[in-house]
Amino acid sequence: MGCGNCSSGGCAPAGCKSNGSCLTDGGCNKLDVYDWFAGMDMPSNYKPFLVVEIKFKGSRKEFYLNADNLYLEIGDLVSVESGAGGYDVGHVSLTGELVRLQLKAKGETEASVTKKIYRKTTQIEVEKWKMAKELEHETMHQARKIALEMRLSMKLSDVDYQGDKSKATFYYTADGRVDFRELIKRLADTFRVRIEMRQIGMRQEASRLGGIGSCGRELCCTTWLTDFKTVTTSAARYQNLSLNTLKLAGQCGKLKCCLNYELDNYMDALKDIPDDITSLQTQLGTATLLKTDIFKKMMWFAIKGEEHWIPLSIEKVKEIYEMNKKGEKPQNLKDVAIIEEMLSDVPDLDYENVVGQDSITRLDNRDRRKKNNRNTNQQHQSSHKKITVQPTINANNNTRNNRRNNKPRPNQGGNAPNTNRS
Repeated sequence: MGCGNCSSGGCAPAGCKSNGSCLTDGGCNKLDVYDWFAGMDMPSNYKPFLVVEIKFKGSRKEFYLNADNLYLEIGDLVSVESGAGGYDVGHVSLTGELVRLQLKAKGETEASVTKKIYRKTTQIEVEKWKMAKELEHETMHQARKIALEMRLSMKLSDVDYQGDKSKATFYYTADGRVDFRELIKRLADTFRVRIEMRQIGMRQEASRLGGIGSCGRELCCTTWLTDFKTVTTSAARYQNLSLNTLKLAGQCGKLKCCLNYELDNYMDALKDIPDDITSLQTQLGTATLLKTDIFKKMMWFAIKGEEHWIPLSIEKVKEIYEMNKKGEKPQNLKDVAIIEEMLSDVPDLDYENVVGQDSITRLDNRDRRKKNNRNTNQQHQSSHKKITVQPTINANNNTRNNRRNNKPRPNQGGNAPNTNRS
């Protein structure tokens, strides 16, 4: 979001830390909606839709009436009516005909929108709004200390100041009901503002705070997901996932919402798979069901004492099961014709080893090569030292011998040589 779409005066970016200066405090892509009608030419007699969608902190969105028919663009800061008195400051997130569709999707009508947009936010209101936002972090920590002193079984997760700094909304999570009447009095005396306590669930808390999921992307509840459906462990069982709490739980501590994304496809595929067949009787013994491939329509069986698993199609499993009901038993499940017929439909996949990515021990091999290279270098260095040191010693010995040989000898007569110079 560029500075051209923001009325904050072109200040330094805060929140998303990108090229914008919208002060959204938590990302510019929270519950964004792409305006498909933005580049379309409207008819000459077209009357613009007067309801505008405004976005606040923590992915909170509300609809407001543009009674004065102000020219608004996505990203503009506006001062809107607050239900508790005063005004609040938010960003324009959607305008035009898409707002009509959003109202219809949420079961609301244009007549139900009563709150109004006052004006585009002035510079003085922007500065006051900034000051209110800067107080939220310190306010939350002080409120947590007060709640701990009062020994209340609740967790304060976020604080949201109103744009005019006259009201603070505290969001908290708790397992049960909490009597926070005394807490409200202490908070009001400490911060000198009107206090509102609002209880939210674990998923709503993760949605407000945001984060990165195990998939490497931003949380779905933060970016686009608004309908929190119930997620149970049966969704993991239908998809043949291991019931590992650490892998199935999200940052909110609940089961991941993405477990429901592909559940309908699994449920449709499970209609053709019998759920009451767990074993088949053969002349060699009882074959127990070990694995079911839902989308390939295959079931793997194994006879006790044998290592190999026998894949069978769903039609063949039903046929053998009907034979067992009549008291008949097939001689052997290892029918090559059945296996070849089943495996012929499965395409052969060619894999290419890209720089050893499919090798589990590639890191061990790399470490081993490093150790071998290190040992080789040490051997080379030691050998070079032996070679270079020996000539140095010989050179020193030769120098000493030359000095000894070139040393002047006394005369045999015992007279010292005459060294006087004229």
